[in-house]
Amino acid sequence: MAILHKSTVPDRYRAEPSVLTALRTPRLLTREVLAGLVVAMALIPEAIAFSIIAGVDPRVGLFSSFVMAVTIAFVGGRPAMITAATGAVALVIAPVARDYGMEYFIATVILAGVFQIVLSLIGVAKLMRFIPRSVMVGFVNALAILIFGAQLPQLLGVPFLVYPLVAAGLIIMVVMPRITKVVPAPLVAIVVLTVATVAIAINVPTIGDQGELPKSLPALFLPNIPLSWETFTIIAPYALGMALVGILESLMTAKFVDEITDTHSNKTRETWGQGVANVLSGLFGGMGGCAMIGQTMINVKASGARTRISTFLAGIFLLVLVLGLGDVLAVVPMAALVAVMIIVSYLTFDWHSIRLSTLKRMPKSETTVMVATVVIIVLTHNLAIGVVAGVIVAMVAFARRVAHLARVERTVELDQPVPTAYYTVTGALFFASSNDLMTQFEYADDPDRIVIDLSASHIWDASTVATLDAITYKYQQHDKQVVIEGLDEASHELHSRLAGNLGGGH
Repeated sequence: MAILHKSTVPDRYRAEPSVLTALRTPRLLTREVLAGLVVAMALIPEAIAFSIIAGVDPRVGLFSSFVMAVTIAFVGGRPAMITAATGAVALVIAPVARDYGMEYFIATVILAGVFQIVLSLIGVAKLMRFIPRSVMVGFVNALAILIFGAQLPQLLGVPFLVYPLVAAGLIIMVVMPRITKVVPAPLVAIVVLTVATVAIAINVPTIGDQGELPKSLPALFLPNIPLSWETFTIIAPYALGMALVGILESLMTAKFVDEITDTHSNKTRETWGQGVANVLSGLFGGMGGCAMIGQTMINVKASGARTRISTFLAGIFLLVLVLGLGDVLAVVPMAALVAVMIIVSYLTFDWHSIRLSTLKRMPKSETTVMVATVVIIVLTHNLAIGVVAGVIVAMVAFARRVAHLARVERTVELDQPVPTAYYTVTGALFFASSNDLMTQFEYADDPDRIVIDLSASHIWDASTVATLDAITYKYQQHDKQVVIEGLDEASHELHSRLAGNLGGGH
């Protein structure tokens, strides 16, 4: 018999290509470096915008994006995924900065990171298995819509020349990959449009118009707040909300990248890494954040990056650009970044999900879940609320569908010593299906002995046991005997433990 050595067993989390392989391969390394540069440029206006949403100085968002991108490159579980300041997190903790000030704001970010570390240790990442594919499709479609919608302020009420610039950028990014993929098309579009606007002296909005860029490195920041229970009660609800939103968005993004790259990522490590990154972000005066699907799509799909090198360099380039090349960066037209994000929006959207042929084949309940997820996320701009609502809709739809699968067949044998009615129950029995079970029996017309055969079904919850108790009690009122048989081991254990102890009908 051949012996399989441990070294030959495939590691489902092993990154391909590895960082070492990329460093040794000039073509791969060039791709990773250029991808990191493109992402860094795309991060700047978003970090500034999210800082404004959170009610803090733009430098807070920029420093947070730098710290988190560099940190997650080492401690995260999903290679090539980008983590930085995000709008979802900004919305959750904005009230802290407004109502309590910057010291409490930073303390909230640090506590959120601690919560994420704790949640990772208790296995919260495993809950991802309960998010159905229809919710996942709704998640990415909603994000594509939000990414596109976020570009509208840069396209409304602006100089006319913005529109041909955006169109030129889109053309470059569509045509460029057909010519060569050595240089990321988004980077080419940004450079060409920047050179064009400077050379022709076109007056259009630039990155410099979005907010002041920092002039110095981030410094260690320890919040000066009372270490008391009262302080904890103030910041804990916001910190927990931020932790949950960050975990959910990060794990959904990681799962999406897994599908694109046909690889596996360590979701527990990613959750832990997000916590570490948020703690360090807070300690350096950052606003915290989570995985960014837009920038991740730029990195993975538009630029072709696959390793932690691109993530690390995105953070490094971000710092270099805002500190060392701030004056150069300030002249980059927003039209170039808008064009990049429109392409990202297009690539993110699952167009197959809305094809007429797909909609005809797909069960209506699945389409309903997907649409509900999209609508709720788009209306609330809150990914956590949308995903949770989508899961709830999926659960209700599943329960309704499965509830109709439980069937009851009745046969009566009168030629036995004791005339007997046999009921064969088929299907899963839980709160939705067992509620209709009561109506499937002929209590008055059945003979004195009733056998309920559950060998083709399974008892899932206490509601079913209570229903069986109620059926038994109703027959007893007619002086008839009920025998329940055919229970599998798990159903027998649950029924034996709960039968007669639920208080229903007795």
